[in-house]
Amino acid sequence: MFVLLAFLSLVLELALGYPDRLFRAIGHPVTWIGRLIGFLDRMLNRQGWTLQSRRAGGVAALCILLAVAGGAGWGLQLLLGAGAGLLFTALLASSLIAQRSLASHVEAVASALETEGLEAGRRAVSMIVGRDTAVLDEAGVSRAAIESLAENFSDGVVAPAFWLAVLGLPGALVYKAVNTADSMVGHRTPRHQAFGWAAARFDDLINLPASRLTALLIVAAAWFAGTGSPVKTWSTVRRDAWRHRSPNAGWPEAAMAGALGLALAGPRNYGGVLVDDALMGEGGRRQAVAADIRRALRLYRAADAILIVLMGVLAGLLFLHG
Repeated sequence: MFVLLAFLSLVLELALGYPDRLFRAIGHPVTWIGRLIGFLDRMLNRQGWTLQSRRAGGVAALCILLAVAGGAGWGLQLLLGAGAGLLFTALLASSLIAQRSLASHVEAVASALETEGLEAGRRAVSMIVGRDTAVLDEAGVSRAAIESLAENFSDGVVAPAFWLAVLGLPGALVYKAVNTADSMVGHRTPRHQAFGWAAARFDDLINLPASRLTALLIVAAAWFAGTGSPVKTWSTVRRDAWRHRSPNAGWPEAAMAGALGLALAGPRNYGGVLVDDALMGEGGRRQAVAADIRRALRLYRAADAILIVLMGVLAGLLFLHG
């Protein structure tokens, strides 16, 4: 049932997205989770506490977050049940997947560069990346958009679908809660380095399977989308993914770099601090342009289609076997 739930959720989100009117009326599960994380941050991460106390507070916050998200998902799944209820569960779960919004935000960067120029491109890409965008040239804006597409395909699409297929709605809600916590408090800042440690490490752990699956999807999509050689793409992943400072982000980024013939990642500015990341796709072209963003979107859509088909086929096989 869980694999079918993941398949239905992917199809529903691709068809419907998350309507703006609904967001304005009631918000979104991520905003609700964010409010809880903000509350826990204020209560369990007090100024003046020792680093050990802050780390313990972060562990406690993570446990509370897991209990609330997992409990809510389990309760809703139990309440709605199987049969017709499965469709309503899939509709709820589709809000945890970001196929449409991811493509829309990345495409907006390409359109801004093409029609309004560099400043508009910088504004558009600042909506989806955390780095300093004011210093980026056109190539930097284009690479940032492509890197964000690769990483968020893993975090925002493949990972929630994977955990839906494995553990149902509780698994997807837990994943989304931890991933949101990592984005809010999992930073190496004076306030959050100790408190966010547990969330950041747990996020690394639960993203391990999805990041590898995302790389494989992009490798396969390179053939279908006609953007590059699957063999070269896989060779780039094997050579470069492990060099990334993140145990997960390097997999989709290296795959995207290999499939497009680009050199992604490398030195980047965050909050005025230069972070010297390794290059993904070393030897590839560094001067990316808006057309490369559109090539990356074509690759993303092909990889996403493969994911949906795989979920559908697996659901069908499990149904026949059952």
